Amino acid sequence: MNSWIHLLESTGAGAPWAFLGLFIAASLLLIWRLEAMSDGGFEGTVLGTLIMPYCSGIGNLIFAFLLARQGGPGEDVMTNALVNNVTNLTLLLGLPAIFWPAKPTPAPKGKPKKGGGPPAEKLHRLSMLLTLTAVLFFTGAVWALGRDGRLTFNDGLVLVGLFLFWQCFHVFEVLKTNARQGKSLGWRLPFNLTLLGVGAYASYVSIDWLMTWLAKSHSGFISAKNLGWLSGWLMVLPNAILALYYGWRRKPEVVYASQVGDGHICLPLCVGLFALLHPLKLPGIFLTGVSVIAGVTVVHLVFVGAVGRLPRFVGLGLVAAYGFFLKQGLLK
Repeated sequence: MNSWIHLLESTGAGAPWAFLGLFIAASLLLIWRLEAMSDGGFEGTVLGTLIMPYCSGIGNLIFAFLLARQGGPGEDVMTNALVNNVTNLTLLLGLPAIFWPAKPTPAPKGKPKKGGGPPAEKLHRLSMLLTLTAVLFFTGAVWALGRDGRLTFNDGLVLVGLFLFWQCFHVFEVLKTNARQGKSLGWRLPFNLTLLGVGAYASYVSIDWLMTWLAKSHSGFISAKNLGWLSGWLMVLPNAILALYYGWRRKPEVVYASQVGDGHICLPLCVGLFALLHPLKLPGIFLTGVSVIAGVTVVHLVFVGAVGRLPRFVGLGLVAAYGFFLKQGLLK
């Protein structure tokens, strides 16, 4: 791998773009194998809430780990998490709703068959409502624990514990669903996990290099002083690819699950892991960020619960909410 790193560095002024390309390529590798896994026992909303968040959120985990190892400022980890979550819940859910609005599923004709289970759409909706409710609880937990302006080791234990409980719940849901349908995870699972590991390592190498390069820049917007914002946007690129790809394929349930589930990686896992290693001081954008996350989550709960989709005008409102977040965070 060192020879590849030296090769990319030899491009000189184009090296940042080369490592950015490596990061995007690694993300595409993760998405490719993720699509394959959707045919091997991980389907629909479970795919988005259990597997996809790790593929799209691996960059945030790597960023938090590297910054903790270097003893960097915890404010950047929190800013990274807030930028990630707000972008997911506003821009990346709003744009597919604007360009590829999901059509209401027509009601089935005739009487339902006796003994028939609930339709898949209803199950996806209930699962998504549960995931959105978890977003409110996790965001509220971070807000409550951070009311003193910082997150400590004990706060980190609580946040990581909440996340692990949530993941255990989904693991048992996958096993229960597969047992009910007579499915197994398939012999290709180790192969897919190996390729996911390759993609994760390539992401680690590219993020590590980009962080080191950015730390040497101290002037202009693209500099170390905006590390939290810039890294947040960088980590959102895989999410954007997922949202646009599955939006284009008219799979709104996976678009929703991927963006909402990815938020659980940032809040509470990333900030919780950093707080376990170093006290995390909260940035000035914290209250605005958690308020926007909580507000738009309520909007999602209302429309997912009532009609199961986002109308185009709600998508426009979500994009406007993202503009408000940027104004409050960057122009003040």
